Amino acid sequence: MTTIAPQTAPEAVSRVHTDLFVDGEWAPAASGKRFDVVNPATEEVLAQVADADAVDARRALETAAAHQAEWATTSPRFRSEILYRAHQLIVTRADEIAAVMTAEMGKPLAEAKGEVAYGAEFFRWFAEEAVRIGGDSTTTGDGSHRIEVTRQPVGPCILITPWNFPLAMATRKIGPAVAAGCTMVFKPAELTPLTSLLLADILVEAGLPAGVLNIVTTSDPSTVVTEWMESGLARKVSFTGSTEVGKLLLRQAAGTVMRTSMELGGNAPFIVCADADIPRAVDGLMFAKMRNIGQACTAANRVFVHRSVVDEFTDAFAARMSALRVGDGAAEGVQVGPLVERKAVEKVSALVSDAVAKGATVICGGENISSPGFFYPPTVLSGVGLDADLMRTEIFGPVAAIIPFGNADRPDDPAADDEVLALANDTPWGLVGYLFSQDVDRCARLSAALETGMIGVNTGAVSNPAAPFGGVKESGLGREGGRVGIEEFLDMKYTATPIHRR
Repeated sequence: MTTIAPQTAPEAVSRVHTDLFVDGEWAPAASGKRFDVVNPATEEVLAQVADADAVDARRALETAAAHQAEWATTSPRFRSEILYRAHQLIVTRADEIAAVMTAEMGKPLAEAKGEVAYGAEFFRWFAEEAVRIGGDSTTTGDGSHRIEVTRQPVGPCILITPWNFPLAMATRKIGPAVAAGCTMVFKPAELTPLTSLLLADILVEAGLPAGVLNIVTTSDPSTVVTEWMESGLARKVSFTGSTEVGKLLLRQAAGTVMRTSMELGGNAPFIVCADADIPRAVDGLMFAKMRNIGQACTAANRVFVHRSVVDEFTDAFAARMSALRVGDGAAEGVQVGPLVERKAVEKVSALVSDAVAKGATVICGGENISSPGFFYPPTVLSGVGLDADLMRTEIFGPVAAIIPFGNADRPDDPAADDEVLALANDTPWGLVGYLFSQDVDRCARLSAALETGMIGVNTGAVSNPAAPFGGVKESGLGREGGRVGIEEFLDMKYTATPIHRR
């Protein structure tokens, strides 16, 4: 592992608006308060943004509600063209957006550019879906009435995004809301608000009317979001974040019977069968584990490897992890940036210490990096016991826990499949799973039995705007992206008309 020195914050940050964005205008919080946004690589303050309270939250939602009726009547093509223009603007300004994202979140610049491209695609995808909102027309069985089914925007929406993908999580929610004809109040994560504020500027340039999108930044999310949830004005909440907060929002949503979309935590199993293509599996785990420095709900958390190949796999994977370059994501050649805050480093460090105390072996990494910034080295643990805390907790860091399964002397024993399925499904979460095997029948059998909403078969990548992203069990409700993504922002209306016959 090579550590690269931190760099200075980019000039792009200084050009980002730092006030609230309400009714098409930038304005400070009513209280005048602001909070710091910190570069996790240097611990330096990048900017101070408006710190909203309940008064600001109420004004933003009232603005969205006031514009809902007019926005809902706009044509699908009008909304589509706004999203097309926004997509092109994001692509054009990719370097600027990536620089801001790296500065406030820490991911390497190359990876930030990848997120910009990925995030932009949600706007293009939903630009195409906006003009395909369909309906149906038929007659009742007795021929007495005509049935017309139409879809209408659900109404003002609450959008809440996490810090780990500050552009893509925003476009994945804003895109379908705009396409469906919904107005929005949007609270980005307090750790990474700058990318979202920059996105607002892009949408204005793309022609989004005032009041359709309203952005409220705050260091007190509970106060702002509770004001929205209890207002009676919002008709939908779309949240990406922890299962704990998601459950709280579901309880609040029950008060007004609000539509909900919840993309919550994960504890992804990564299964390497005895017949797996080992180099391909290592490639897959490098992506599934190290995307965003391991800070992703889709990150491979529990790596189950058949005992007949566990040594070969562990050696190859550890060699790749050891070679990664750590440092400020803005520096050239960096592959692993800092974690987002000091608490994240403390959590990861505690999970590693617990696993080692319970019998795991550190193959590489495992020690805190003493330098400015919130860094933790790429770490591989082998022989992780089932009683380790990280087996029941999202790691959210660059740590891979390898757990052997099966009998080393019996690679073809079908009992190994049953064993690893039981291990993989032994969790309240069910977002994504990964499976590597060269046996088509085994892939089909294990995929069907894995209790997850998404599965990567011989790949470590599952996220795509064309695919329905989401989980089962405590990993959430609803889907984002794909053809069904826009349905989350539409209500179905049925109209019955008598058929008069002569």
